[in-house]
Amino acid sequence: MLLTRRFTFLDYVSSSLVISGYRWITRFLALGCYAMLLMPGFIQVAFYYFFSRQVRRSIIYGEKPRNRLDLYLPKTSQGRKPVVAFITGGAWIIGYKAWGSLLGQQLSERDIIVACIDYRNFPQGTISDMVEDASQGISFICNNISEYGGDPNRIYLMGQSAGAHIAACTLVNQAIKETGEGDSVSWSVSQIKAYLGLSGGYNLFNLIEHFHTRGLYRSIFLSIMEGEDSLHQFSPEVLVQDSNVKPAVSLLPPVILFHGTADYSIPADASQNFADTLRRVGGKAESILYDGKTHTDLFLQDPMRGGRDEMFEDVVAIIHGEDEAALAKDAVAPPRRRLVPEFMLKLAHDVSPF
Repeated sequence: MLLTRRFTFLDYVSSSLVISGYRWITRFLALGCYAMLLMPGFIQVAFYYFFSRQVRRSIIYGEKPRNRLDLYLPKTSQGRKPVVAFITGGAWIIGYKAWGSLLGQQLSERDIIVACIDYRNFPQGTISDMVEDASQGISFICNNISEYGGDPNRIYLMGQSAGAHIAACTLVNQAIKETGEGDSVSWSVSQIKAYLGLSGGYNLFNLIEHFHTRGLYRSIFLSIMEGEDSLHQFSPEVLVQDSNVKPAVSLLPPVILFHGTADYSIPADASQNFADTLRRVGGKAESILYDGKTHTDLFLQDPMRGGRDEMFEDVVAIIHGEDEAALAKDAVAPPRRRLVPEFMLKLAHDVSPF
């Protein structure tokens, strides 16, 4: 089955290259240039990931392929720490737990534990497999994080890009399970203090043609999402409007969605519309937009710039919102170290294919 999926995926890619080879070539070159410009930062983050004593890599959370997670632990072990369960992006195809290294490093410096959950990618798995893996990873964190100094009563779920979509699907699906009769659950949405979605897409019906024009072709995307008939099930914005799902919406934690207004990979409307919809059906939600920021500015360039990062500070303020001592420390925290020269970051912003 896996071999068949791989050949099918390669057939899709090869046919796409024939049809629009120029588009693929230009974007590949742009990606290469973008990666080279940020390479000084990538090298420093990779060194931290592989050699820091604060990183616990590849903790097993399940029996399926890639059921692993990385933990980023603060240097101080005094008191129970708030926890971020993070699901990385990667267009449902190239997601990997190490993509969260920079976020893990910087949040752990603010006394926050970060758990980056890996999951099966397409064609190894489809969206239901990804949601299953994410749910199992969250369950592991909810039930075991106290062993690593985490506070099981202060767990925040966060996802970026495709990971934001997977995390939202997982959260809504879990709430639906909890309103069912006799459904067995290993974790509860009540254990999640808030959901933080970064640059995510939550209505697949509105995104399928947009992705197609940007190179994630309709045929591939529908294979990832298990066909057109499944788009409703895996579109959280659409799903929460179903009258049968209303009891589940009331169980959801506060939802805060972050997005850059210059995001061309997933338009900022995706977050605004989901937040508006959740509020309309009785949920607690808000969207926070960052003017002129692209899909990668918020997650890579801005964190590598050092100093003050508006979105990072917003995230930390939410996590530490009920901890006056932590907020006082945040107010006097030293500025973050710059990883990449400014002129290279500006060039990366200009050539980014995302």
